[in-house]
Amino acid sequence: MIEGAGRLSGATSDLTPFPRGRSCAAPFFYAMDPVALQQRVRTIAEPIAIALGYELVAVEWLGRTLRLSIDGPNGISADDCARYSEHVSPALDEADPIVGAWHLEVSSPGIDRPLQRAADFQRFTGYKARLRLADRRRVTGRLGGMVDDDIKIQPEKGEALVVPRTSLLSAHLVLTLEEYVNLREVPGDQ
Repeated sequence: MIEGAGRLSGATSDLTPFPRGRSCAAPFFYAMDPVALQQRVRTIAEPIAIALGYELVAVEWLGRTLRLSIDGPNGISADDCARYSEHVSPALDEADPIVGAWHLEVSSPGIDRPLQRAADFQRFTGYKARLRLADRRRVTGRLGGMVDDDIKIQPEKGEALVVPRTSLLSAHLVLTLEEYVNLREVPGDQ
């Protein structure tokens, strides 16, 4: 995992991540729409990942940390993370998609690989995943692919569910070590 600083981190105090002239009880970045932020950052960061031969797996906003998870045909090393960070950081600084102070973290997706795009849910059909929904429910089960823009999942107990992607807060694979090691052999993997 490689960490860096967003453009405003060095210019302003971490205690004042507010837009100029505004005062509020909670930091302004918590009020940003996480889906819109994710899409905006993905629009900036994904072409850079592709140009370097990586896949941008996930864009996650964790407190004041923007985490970009990348993967490659042979996995990801610390050098890969550093290389991507060196290329994506200036582009994010120029586009300035995040209000206030923030930090950049680039990492591999790891064994609990995040799922964000429709293609992720299709690609990992049959694998176990944990979904966290907007209504605070958590569903763990086997992915059954996509129906339109909805996720099919067979929970460990009960009947199969169809979950609208719009109600999804987060999703991660739940892999055994053997499944994780064998992911490189999944058809469609890079």
